[in-house]
Amino acid sequence: MASPHEPLIQVTDPGAAVTKLRAALTRVGIVLPSLGVDDASPGLALIELGRVRADVAEKLAEAIGRGAPDE
Repeated sequence: MASPHEPLIQVTDPGAAVTKLRAALTRVGIVLPSLGVDDASPGLALIELGRVRADVAEKLAEAIGRGAPDE
């Protein structure tokens, strides 16, 4: 059990996470134009994925599906 002084989630640098995600998406031919750090919530380390066209969402789902283990 975590002590009251330990964070409940591991804090990751949101800028580094955006860079890593953008590179991974680029490798499979996906661009999320609004991908970036959510500056409105610096304490939460949130990433803004933004809105995408339906064809991009399908491509993203296919890429994720290829990496998912067989059920």
